[in-house]
Amino acid sequence: MPRLRTVVFPVAGLGTRFLPATKVIPKEMLPVMDRPLIQWAADEAVAAGADTLVFVVNRNKRAICDHFDTAFELEQRLQRSGKIELLELVRDTLPSSVRPVFVLQPDARGLGHAVLCARPAVSNEGSFGVILPDDFIVNRGAAGALAQMAQVQSELGGSVIAVEPVDPTLTGRYGIVSGSPVSERLMRIEGIVEKPEPEVAPSNLAVVGRYVLDPRIFDLLENTGAGAGGEIQLTDAIAALLGEQPVHAYRFEGVRYDCGNKLGYVHATLALALDDPEIGADVRRIAREMVG
Repeated sequence: MPRLRTVVFPVAGLGTRFLPATKVIPKEMLPVMDRPLIQWAADEAVAAGADTLVFVVNRNKRAICDHFDTAFELEQRLQRSGKIELLELVRDTLPSSVRPVFVLQPDARGLGHAVLCARPAVSNEGSFGVILPDDFIVNRGAAGALAQMAQVQSELGGSVIAVEPVDPTLTGRYGIVSGSPVSERLMRIEGIVEKPEPEVAPSNLAVVGRYVLDPRIFDLLENTGAGAGGEIQLTDAIAALLGEQPVHAYRFEGVRYDCGNKLGYVHATLALALDDPEIGADVRRIAREMVG
């Protein structure tokens, strides 16, 4: 399987939709079942072959750093108590071969700026991945979305962006792509626009939080001014990239839950709870009782 050696996680946002919970807890640390969102995202990156995970954080996101650090006191207590299974869970946040790197984004200037902040930690050799952890994608029993995209990129070159169809009335929330179909799941992008109103949107194919990008994107981001919302938009740099290399839109296999809002977060938690072999039957019974 093709490998993406480096994956970037832009996680410096404030998570205002989940206040007051996110006043001191980063939204990426909110758990879906027994793992925080950032752990699910890291696992997906590792499954795609990554050995360097670059977390772009703000000064208040120490909890993310701590999650991937060694918790000596906790590990010693679990060891003394003979709770070996729990000890393994605590120790296995990342394989020993995977290196976490933390980069500060001093000002919240948009997704494009967050990716640009990661440049010193990303090699110029080969493509790199980007995962937005609150776009939580589940593909039970098969390759994760990022691994699927790495395969596409290895075959076609250039860059690859994850997309999915959305309600046409919601295009103003997303980057929207247009282009020429290559196969059922693949399109060569000819245009991309950030958050267009429905009446001018070129399609209903929305960019979601997975990217496989050529390092050339960093040079383009350096010269990208403020766009929609007064922020440096990654989609604007991708639009410039279209003139230099193929960029494909890929409709990934799997189910996406938008955990950047309350409904999507509850949906993801409920879906995984229902699918859990230990508690699934009880959750289904409780749900029936609540709605009955």
